[in-house]
Amino acid sequence: MEMTLRWYGSEFDTVTLRQIRQIPGVKGVITTLYDTAPGELWKRERIHALKREVEEAGLKISGIESVNIHDAIKTGAPEREEYIDNYIGTLKALGEEDIHMVCYNFMPVFDWTRTELARVRPDGSTVLAYTQKAVDELDPERMFESIAGDTNGTVMPGWEPERMQKVKELFAMYKEVDDEKLFANLKYFLERIMPVCNEYDINMAIHPDDPAWSVFGLPRIIINQKNILRMMKMVDDPHNGVTFCSGSYGTNLENDLPGMIRALKGRVHFAHVRNLKFNSPGDFEEAAHLSSDGSFDMYEIMLALYETGFSGPIRPDHGRMIWGEKAMPGYGLYDRALGAAYLNGLWEAIEKTH
Repeated sequence: MEMTLRWYGSEFDTVTLRQIRQIPGVKGVITTLYDTAPGELWKRERIHALKREVEEAGLKISGIESVNIHDAIKTGAPEREEYIDNYIGTLKALGEEDIHMVCYNFMPVFDWTRTELARVRPDGSTVLAYTQKAVDELDPERMFESIAGDTNGTVMPGWEPERMQKVKELFAMYKEVDDEKLFANLKYFLERIMPVCNEYDINMAIHPDDPAWSVFGLPRIIINQKNILRMMKMVDDPHNGVTFCSGSYGTNLENDLPGMIRALKGRVHFAHVRNLKFNSPGDFEEAAHLSSDGSFDMYEIMLALYETGFSGPIRPDHGRMIWGEKAMPGYGLYDRALGAAYLNGLWEAIEKTH
C-alpha cells in the first residue's frame, strides 16, 4: 500500500507539494494536467515537467487521476476513433515517463453529483452532501448554478463552467444511450487501449459512478459488484481494473464494501477510502475518515485490502472543511491529512496483527 494525496497542480490547488510532503507516511501524489480537455492528447514534455516538479519536492507521481474520456467515446459517435487515438498517445507518453496507473470514469454528463458543497455538520465543519429529494426537484440544466456559490473560487473536477454550459447538448448526445450501449462502448474503448497498456504496463482503474444509481435518467453502469465483474470479464486483462472508491460504491447501502474488495482481488489498482454518514438511504453527507463518525467500518475496508494483497496507491478521499480552511470543497489539506494518518494507523495495526 502506498499512501498518496490528490493534487491538482500548483496553478489550481490551494494545497502545496511542500505541505503534502510533511504529512507522515505520504510518499506520492495522484495528479493530472488539470487544464487539458477530455480527448486532448497529452504531450510528453508537459508530463515530464509535472513529474520533475513533483520529484523536486521530494515526492513521486503515483498515478494520474484523471485522463478524462471524451463524450464521443462514451456515446459511440463516429468521431470516437480520433479521441481514442489521442488517448492511446497519452498513455504512451505516460508510460515513457514511467507512470503506470490511470484512474478514469465512464459516467455520462456529470462525473459525480452532490446537491450541497458546504453542509454544516454539528461540529461546525462543512462537507459535501446529497439528497435525492433535491435532485428530483432540480432541473439538470441548472445543476451547476445550485452549487456554484460554494466552490470557494475553485474549479471543481467534472463541473468545469464551459462543460456545464453545454448540459442540454450533452443530454441530447446520450438520448439513445442505455446501460447496454454504454457497456458496449466501454468494451470497445478498453479493447482498443489494452495493447498499449500491456506494452507500457499501465493499469487502468475505472472509478465507480457517484452516486451508484441513475441520476436524471442517465445510464450508470459502474455501480455494484455484478456490473464491475461483468466489465472485467468482457475485457479479461489484468490491466483492466478498478479504482475501489468506498465513498462512491458506498452510496448504495446494498453494496458490501469489504465483500466487493475480496471479489475484485488482484484487479483493484487504486483505492479511494472515505466515510459517509447516512441520515436516510437518499440523504448522505461526507464524514471524517474515523469509523465512528460515519456509517462505514473503515477497519474492515482496510483489512479486506490488506488480505487481498493490495499494494497500489491509496488516498484519503473527500475531507471535511475544518479549522477555517478555504479550499476546493472536499480537497483541503487538514482533514485529508488527518485521514491519511488514520488510514496509515489502521494499516500498521493490521500488518502487526497478521
